[in-house]
Amino acid sequence: MQFRIGPVSVECVTGDIADQADIDVVVNAANAQLQPGGGVAGALHRYAGPGLAEEGRKLAPLHPGEAVMTGGHNLPNRHVIHCLGPVYGHDEPSAVLLARCYRNALLLAEKAGLASIAFPAISTGIFGYPVEEAARIAIGTVLTEAPQLKTLRLIRFVLFDRAAYEVYARMLEDVH
Repeated sequence: MQFRIGPVSVECVTGDIADQADIDVVVNAANAQLQPGGGVAGALHRYAGPGLAEEGRKLAPLHPGEAVMTGGHNLPNRHVIHCLGPVYGHDEPSAVLLARCYRNALLLAEKAGLASIAFPAISTGIFGYPVEEAARIAIGTVLTEAPQLKTLRLIRFVLFDRAAYEVYARMLEDVH
């Protein structure tokens, strides 16, 4: 599923965030210490190697809604943007904090002059954010920010399973 907002393409795919070789920067749904964990963080750290955790250690801790950028290390991507999403029902206001993750990641990518970014469904795993609500916030934030983007030309949502893909694809269709 893909559509355009001016010169920016927004798409969603099913796949592995650590296997997006055509993307400049992938987004890590990070933990506060930017260390290996489960889910997206575990996958990215496994592929990137120990250098990612070493570089991240100097930038930690993150607070919900914050984002920082590191090198990609052994990933096929030049960079990784680490976002600490909110724990649903704990970090409030969760919708504001989740939107801030996406906005801050886009701003970091723009500041670095990057052309493409891939997002996972931040906070929907162990942090418990309902996929439908998270998708609405993620897509809404990207659509709001896209008209101001100068260097980013491709924004990809990489969803781990078909069920999440269906939610994101339906939301993209609804707004397009």
